[in-house]
Amino acid sequence: MLTDFEHCCMIRIVDKKTTKKGRGDNLTDTNLLNDSIKRSGLKRTWIAEQLGLSYFGFQKKVNNESQFKANEIKQLCVLLRIESLVEREHIFFASNVDKMTTKKLKEEA
Repeated sequence: MLTDFEHCCMIRIVDKKTTKKGRGDNLTDTNLLNDSIKRSGLKRTWIAEQLGLSYFGFQKKVNNESQFKANEIKQLCVLLRIESLVEREHIFFASNVDKMTTKKLKEEA
């Protein structure tokens, strides 16, 4: 039988394994986010700088290779003028979205 401490440590190990290198839940709907960026007319390099990210780091987050932090989502919504809570949830908290799905949808469009 595991102690509470051992159980807690095991949960942390499992969490780390499922979130490394793009594994785990992909929450960002890449297509919706790209549409919002296009509508804004802002350059991706400028957006990345405002978020304190490199262009490459920003693209990794857009493409679900890493996850946006809460403060990045908040600032990105301000920059892109995403005011609707529903739209924010659709973009940043999408369910059943993975890299292959968003790439296929983008290719079909």
